[in-house]
Amino acid sequence: DDLFDRLNTAVMNKHLNELMEGLTAKVFRTYNASFTLQQQLDKLTNEDDSISEKILSYNRANRAVAILCNHQRAVPKGHQKSMEALKEKIQTKREAITDAERQVKDAQKDAKRGSVKEKVIFDKKKKLLERLREHLAKLEIQETDKDENKTI
Repeated sequence: DDLFDRLNTAVMNKHLNELMEGLTAKVFRTYNASFTLQQQLDKLTNEDDSISEKILSYNRANRAVAILCNHQRAVPKGHQKSMEALKEKIQTKREAITDAERQVKDAQKDAKRGSVKEKVIFDKKKKLLERLREHLAKLEIQETDKDENKTI
């Protein structure tokens, strides 16, 4: 005997209201989603994470809620092209980092035996390398997030 042919929202809401005044299927669904989001945030986030990592953790927690609430969609038409463009950006950034690492190494040699000017140049190149690495990390997180979100 089928259960779901006899169950509708009116019957469900009446039952839920008997358990707790004001409780409806909609209220329960919202509570369940909020509870799940908080659980996932507690599980996935670390205080030491960068802003980008925290955003990724939030999006993953939100994705878990979307799955729980059965929010799904087809992969967008432009997703593949968008991912390819992002992969190109990542590759370009990796090449820039390799080049910057070489420049830092050369500048470090010059700074050891050079003047104050060479030391300033070395510091600037080091800072540039650090910014490039941070940007690469953001791009990689963006790639992961975009790919994981394609059907939600």
